[in-house]
Amino acid sequence: MYLIRKLQTSDSLLELTDLLHAAYARLGAMGLNYTSVDQSPEVTAERIAGGQCYVAELDGQLVGTIVVKPTYSHNECAYFTQPGVAAVHQFAVAPVLQGQGLGRALLQVCEAWAREQGFRELAMDTAEQATHLIKLYTSLGYLPVSSVQWTGKVYRSVVLSKLLSEQAASVALSEG
Repeated sequence: MYLIRKLQTSDSLLELTDLLHAAYARLGAMGLNYTSVDQSPEVTAERIAGGQCYVAELDGQLVGTIVVKPTYSHNECAYFTQPGVAAVHQFAVAPVLQGQGLGRALLQVCEAWAREQGFRELAMDTAEQATHLIKLYTSLGYLPVSSVQWTGKVYRSVVLSKLLSEQAASVALSEG
């Protein structure tokens, strides 16, 4: 069974980057130039900075990762700058473990972190062409709320968000 834990300074960013490359290879093969397709370990570290990175470990190997970040003060995606919105990025599961619940478990850890930190929503984005991911995220309660065209990307992303508590859902409904 895998263990989900916070990234430690003793963890290898090269191993983490290799995991990202493997997990994003399918998306790269679709012609989608996600950053995680070919980023360097230095970029992996930059993308972790300012957030909380979680990893999943199985038999001493990193097999999953996700980064959750607080509301951005500035971002190309305006939705990520809305008060009360945390965001997840650099989300990956080793290809051999995809579809077995590890991604769901990583998202649940980030949802718990965001709730504990007082955020009302957790948001993410993925390429419009990644319909398999959009289907997964919507099945987990994430709903399309916006879109963004990231600088340098050949695809447009759909932004999905999930309200993190019944109380937040009630507030959103009464405001709508």
